[in-house]
Parts: sequence; structure tokens; C-alpha cells
Amino acid sequence: MSDVPRSAEIDHDAAQLEALGYKQELHRSFTGFSNFAVSFSIISILAGCITSYGIAMNAGGPIAISLGWPLVGLFVVCVALAMAEICSVYPTAGGLYYWAGRLARRNKRVWAWYVGWFNFLGEVAVTTAVDFGAAVTWMALLDMTTGLAATPTSTFICFVIILLLHGLLNAFGVNLVQLLSTISAWWHLVGVAVIVVILAVVPKHHNDLSWTFTHFENNTGWTSGIYVFLMGLLMAQYTFTGYDASAHVAEETKNASVAAPKGIVNSVVVSLIAGWILLVSVTAAIPEGAWEAVRDTELGLPPAQIFLDSAGSTLGALMLFICAVAQFFCGMACVTSSSRMSFAFSRDNALPGSRLWSKVNPRTGTPTNSIWLVTIASIVLASPALWSTTAYLAVTSIAVIGLYIAYVTPVFLRRMNPTFEPGRWRLGKWSAPIGWIAVAWVAFIVILFMLPPASPVTVDTFNYAPVAVAFVVVLSTVTWFVGGRKHFMRDVPGDHDTLPAKELLGGDV
Repeated sequence: MSDVPRSAEIDHDAAQLEALGYKQELHRSFTGFSNFAVSFSIISILAGCITSYGIAMNAGGPIAISLGWPLVGLFVVCVALAMAEICSVYPTAGGLYYWAGRLARRNKRVWAWYVGWFNFLGEVAVTTAVDFGAAVTWMALLDMTTGLAATPTSTFICFVIILLLHGLLNAFGVNLVQLLSTISAWWHLVGVAVIVVILAVVPKHHNDLSWTFTHFENNTGWTSGIYVFLMGLLMAQYTFTGYDASAHVAEETKNASVAAPKGIVNSVVVSLIAGWILLVSVTAAIPEGAWEAVRDTELGLPPAQIFLDSAGSTLGALMLFICAVAQFFCGMACVTSSSRMSFAFSRDNALPGSRLWSKVNPRTGTPTNSIWLVTIASIVLASPALWSTTAYLAVTSIAVIGLYIAYVTPVFLRRMNPTFEPGRWRLGKWSAPIGWIAVAWVAFIVILFMLPPASPVTVDTFNYAPVAVAFVVVLSTVTWFVGGRKHFMRDVPGDHDTLPAKELLGGDV
């Protein structure tokens, strides 16, 4: 606990923000734990691990689940550490794109522009994916408890209701968001403990450690075991997204130059440990000989079937209810983070209608218009799910790849910038090796998750991630020439305005 008075702390934060080019508009009331709670809630091991469990069941099985999780987690910790060191120097709501703009040695606004669009669309895609996954979970719970069968229409209606509730909760004010984020963090931790205890005590059968950690399953159509295992890592990599939220709420956090970096790193580390315990417990509880039945369950959610088969209807429903509530909290935090990013991006004149989206409600201290922008955009993005799951997966595939491109670009630029001076939270001699490991890992997964996940490759199994990435690049390029190069980040300190116009899209990093 800092000995610095809170008022002095806030004044220091406001002064640092002003030095970065912005005035204090959002209400600065988040504590360090609240900052951590937002990122921890978005990672949400009770959301990502549960809703994407089937990915690893098909591609690798238990080995991709129990060993894939810590493998991915350790590399993600490196990404988080590298991001956190930059966040300590630039604790702004813009986060990644602002970092890129300050760290690039040339073409600063161009780097910031592309990173910003990847971050913005990735944030909206994650919000969409999380709340749609929450709708699937709630429908599975209703099916389990009331017999109400899930249909594409009923699931979409549930999704819209959940998303509108998240918009309303965020619009009420930052104090409510802070309270719910704190409750969410404890709900996740206690919820995981309850599920692990039930799955350890109640089931009569548990799979042995050898099967739980090394058994291999392949339902992808590919013959290479290594390739199939790597495809199964998508479950973990998808779950470990959203921890940039600690940066996006930095302007609402006290002692932001230390609290925000800690929030980024601690949310990943705690999720890595708690998520591994959860996944091993769930996998060990799969009834003997029930693998295929669990994978193809009519509930639409394999872990829900595992809960039901291993612990009975009452306790199974309880465990699924814990996950469903956690996913609701996760979606709420996603709207919080996405709205702050879109607010900051609009403040720098990036989005169409920026003047509207950058307004802050003086009563609540929240960017209300941006909250509803994200909410409506997520509904539009998910609408193809009414007709085609494949189409929905196509528009949300940017969630993982798009966000990680945005995550690692500032890290790469920081490594290429010898003039960077670390802030109050720093990695010291470990900065360079951790940073390069982070860059290498993200480069690897971006290529990996653009490859076809199933064989034969058809319209339904085609990987649309390259299409989504290409769409963002094209959209960013077109909008840059239409108006971005004239208006974007013109009032932010830096040397981006000293470049001749002809050099804006050329030159070295």
C-alpha cells in the first residue's frame, strides 16, 4: 500500500496523462485490484476454457488441454510482461495504438493507425464471441434445468439480451463497473474452487494422470499428430485474450503507471494457475468411455455434459450456473474495455463520428456513446450466426489473431527503439529476452491459426482468419487515405508531424 495520499496520487496521474497529450476526463476511481479484476474477468477461465473446450477435444484431446494450457500460458506471460513495461510509461486509455505511435521511430501515426484498427475490431470481436458463448452456456443451462432446447434464434435472442444488459450496466457509472469487476474476480476464484472440489469428491470414476495428461484424440481429418496438437492450442490462446483491458482503464486507475502494468501481468499469471487446475479437474472427471458422447452432446457444450454425467443433475446445474454467471461478468468487462478503447481512438479522431464517440458523460464519468457503439457493433457482428455458424466464426476469427497482432506490434517497436526509457515498472535485464520471445511466439501463432484446422477443407471447415486479417488491413488502408492521415493524432505530443507527407508510408521503422 502506497504512503502517498490518494489526492496526490490522482494529481500525479493527471499530470502524467497531460504530459502524454490528454486531459483527465474519465473518473479516476479504480484501485489496483479493480484494474486487475477487469483483465482477469475478460480472460475469464470460466468462459474461455468452458466455451472453447470442444476445440481441444477435437484437436489433440487431453494432451492439448492439460499440457497445451501451461505451454501457451508461459508464452503469454512473456507477452504480458513485455506489454506491461510499455504500459508503465504510457498509461493511457488508448493503450496499444498510442504505444505504437510513440515507439515507432518513423511513420508514427501510420503504425498507430493500423494497430488501433486491429485493436478496435479485435475488441469488438472478443466482446461478440464472449457474449455469444455466454448465450450458449445459458441456453445449455436452461436445457439442463427446464428442457428448453436451444435453437439459433433463441440463442441469438439470449445473446442480444445479455449484450444490452452489459451496455446498461456500463452506462450507469464507473463505480458500479468497479464493484461488479471486484465481485467478478472473487466469483471466478471461488467458483473454480467449488467446481474443482465437486469434481474431485463426487464422481465415482476419475481418469488417471497418464490419460489426463498424455491421451491423444484426433477428429480433425489431419494425420500429423504434431499439427493436430498445435491446432488444439487455440483453446488456450483464445482464452488468454483481453488483458490489455488494464491499459484501457488506466486513465480511471489510481497510481496507473504501476497498477496498470501489474494488472496486465497478474491477470495472466493467476489465470494460468487457476485455469490449469480447472482444466485438469474437468478432463479427469470425464466418465470412462464417454468421450464421443461428451464431444457430441446435444447440450452444445461438452463441459456441461461432463458436469451432468460426473456429478448428477443438481450439482451439474450448479457448476454450469457458476460458469454462466462468470461469463456474464466476462462480457460486461469486455464492454468496459472495448468502450474505453473506442473512446480513446475517437479522441484521436480515428473512427467515423469521432466527436460523438469521444464524449464523456459528466454525471457518470463514462464514455456512454462509445459503450453503445460497441454494444450495437457486437450485435451486428454476431448477426450471421442466425443463418450460419461458419459465417459467425469467420467474422470473429479476428479476435485472437487481430488482438495479438495489436499486442505484439508495440513490443516489436520498443525492441527496435534504443531510446525507450522504462518507467516505474520495469523488467531490467530481462526486458530484451522476454520481448523477443513474445514477438517470436505471436509471429508463430499468427501463422499457425491461419492454417486450415480440419481436413478436407470445405466451405464449412475453411479457416477465414486470413480473410478477416486482410479485411482489417484493407479497411485500415482505405480509411487512412480517406481521412486518417489528415486528422489522426495531430494533437498528441511526438515527432509524427515533423515528417514530410511523402514519407508517411515509407522509410524504416
